[in-house]
Amino acid sequence: MKVCLIGNGLTTLSLGKNLINKKIKVFNYTTRKKTKAKNRTIGISKDSLDFFNKEVIQLKKHMTWDIKKIDIYSEKYKDQKILNFEETKKNLFSMFKNDEIEEYLEKNLKKNKLFKKVLIKNDHSLKKVINMNFDLIINCDANNIITKEFFFRKINKNYNSKAFTCIIKHKKIENNTAAQIFSKIGPIAFLPLSNFKTSIVFSANIKNKKFNDKEIIKLIKFYNYKYEILNFSNLEKFNLSFSVSRKYFYRNILAFGDAIHRVHPLAGQGFNITLRDIKVLSEITQKRIELGLPLDNSIFEDFENRTKHLNYIFTSAVDLVYEFFKFDNKINSNISKGLLKFIDKNKNFNKFFTRQANKGIVL
Repeated sequence: MKVCLIGNGLTTLSLGKNLINKKIKVFNYTTRKKTKAKNRTIGISKDSLDFFNKEVIQLKKHMTWDIKKIDIYSEKYKDQKILNFEETKKNLFSMFKNDEIEEYLEKNLKKNKLFKKVLIKNDHSLKKVINMNFDLIINCDANNIITKEFFFRKINKNYNSKAFTCIIKHKKIENNTAAQIFSKIGPIAFLPLSNFKTSIVFSANIKNKKFNDKEIIKLIKFYNYKYEILNFSNLEKFNLSFSVSRKYFYRNILAFGDAIHRVHPLAGQGFNITLRDIKVLSEITQKRIELGLPLDNSIFEDFENRTKHLNYIFTSAVDLVYEFFKFDNKINSNISKGLLKFIDKNKNFNKFFTRQANKGIVL
């Protein structure tokens, strides 16, 4: 049994490790070397982290920072807290640095004879790969020729926004509460990494104004409400868009990760959705192995049937939250404040939203 993974980055490495754990031989093809983003971070929900530690790789404790509470603010209401989410007996999610997890996975995979990484020259060479003798091909690259040729039918939306990310060092503080501020420029998240470091993700609307690094740092300082900042790391930036694929597979090729769904980072759900997809694909594959059935493209059909509608609902819900606060910041009305306060005080609503963020939509 041979599987071809196309792409590089955290999704490819995580899926590859899950597959070789099942004694499946994995060939990882990529057209370019990975440029590591040193200041990118991810939040992984408790349910997704439990799966990752059990079915992908056990992460070391020093790599994680647990978040016990999330506070939501709105600039419209003079930075008053309008929502908060917390669990009394467990963490909401844990924060990680992307490059640390990637390096940890890469080192582990290099030692495994079932995993082989191949760097190829260009998209022309990549097209030859799909005609090679692989049982299954999984494409995790949203921008290569395979995605453009076979998975171009998508629902797309340009946010006209750019995410600016950095890590601040600050004076020591008890730092287990994340904060999301819905500003007039766009949502800004303060995501603790330790008692001395915090990750910033600022999704700034650039439709009417292009921001330089100095302006973004000035805005971060303006919206900062509790940290005594000592210094900033370099800013990293990327354009923001929403997309969901209308088709997940073509013959023996499955689109995966960003190639089938991209979502706004305000809820920190991008990689969590992908981990839930890996979990479903892992369950389907494992069941076939246990029953002695062939691992063919019918696995991809099962995967699409189980995940496509749920991913669309979940990603659309995140997009709806973004549009709600974007619209709310434009209108001269306080109607939303009462609605948000009602949700905040209602324990059932609070538990529902917390559960969805942790496990995704379960029907």
